[in-house]
Amino acid sequence: MAQTGFCDSRPLLDLHKKAEEKRVHLRSWANACPPKERRTQVEQFTSMGTFLNPEQDRVVGLHGLHIPPGDGFMDYSSLPIAPRSLDCGEQPLLWRISGLPHMLVPGLLRHEMELAMSRLGLIHDRTYAWDIFTNMMRSQIQHPFPSAELPGAYSEKMLAILIDWLIQVHEGLHFSEDTLYLTVYLLNQAVRLLNVSISNLQLLGVVCLFLAGKKEECLLPEVSELCHLMENTYTPYQLLRMERRVLCGLKFELSYTPPLHFLLLSTSIARCSDQMVWMARYLLELSLLKAQCVMYQPVHLAGAALQLARCVLQEPPTPDGETAWCISSSIFVGSEATLLAIMRILAQAAARAPIGNTRASFLKFSTKDTMHVSKHTALMTAPCLLKVPGLPN
Repeated sequence: MAQTGFCDSRPLLDLHKKAEEKRVHLRSWANACPPKERRTQVEQFTSMGTFLNPEQDRVVGLHGLHIPPGDGFMDYSSLPIAPRSLDCGEQPLLWRISGLPHMLVPGLLRHEMELAMSRLGLIHDRTYAWDIFTNMMRSQIQHPFPSAELPGAYSEKMLAILIDWLIQVHEGLHFSEDTLYLTVYLLNQAVRLLNVSISNLQLLGVVCLFLAGKKEECLLPEVSELCHLMENTYTPYQLLRMERRVLCGLKFELSYTPPLHFLLLSTSIARCSDQMVWMARYLLELSLLKAQCVMYQPVHLAGAALQLARCVLQEPPTPDGETAWCISSSIFVGSEATLLAIMRILAQAAARAPIGNTRASFLKFSTKDTMHVSKHTALMTAPCLLKVPGLPN
């Protein structure tokens, strides 16, 4: 959260409600930075790309917008080739963000990003909106998972059951969604870096939830209450000892940019409906239960969840909506093959969620407040749309 500049994620969770009803005073990212001269909407570059001029960028809008080819969008043809460790089809935007001090990006996307962060109540000064976004893009590639393989005797099913239980505990404690995503991230890091026995796996999960809560929440349960949640199988001393072990193993690095941030920013830019937002959030949370999703970057997961939600709901397109969707889609820097692979995983998980052993997310998103999106009938046929084999009829 500190790295991304988001100090409180709760306005993100109320995207479907009026911003004025839930807006709270935030300690903006700008307050932690020294004063600097306000930048123009679009910086002038002479070597690459064609951009909207500042005057055009200020007045352009989504209603009745017509974008001729090459106007306001970046020319990727002259960019350097991405490192070999990535899929050769990856777009170069992510690597330009991680490697260059200045961004060569469409001025229109930058303008819409500022508006989206303002609508979500994340910033008080639009000057720093793009800096926050680029920092999000940088931070997500600092601690990648090389593969989805689990060490030792761990299995994907075992870890999914633990995460499903943590989702229930998280819901009972009324923690923010950022806490849940950080918990699962820390858990995935810990099981790969620490030699923790299976008998202590539940303790490890609770410790990761406790650490995530310390970073994201204002109020925390007592250590004895956490032990009570585990039916006092472990003592407070064991919990604190495991906490110290996890912190040392992770070198006190608890920063993480969750895919939820990218998802809700993109849905705001794309002017998505309430049902679309809830459906995408549900599909994104299902990715927490799938071990193979850890090797994908948060922006890829968010893009795949939103693409699948759009495919499932099949909302009738409008000219303004299609234009907004094109602008929003430029955030997702993954190749089509990468997004399709994630979409297949999420579609398979959504189809099996009602009948599986891990149903916490399915029940969580089956309520009236979430518009019953997990019970949407189209989710059962989503794998067929993506040609996922091996699913029951």
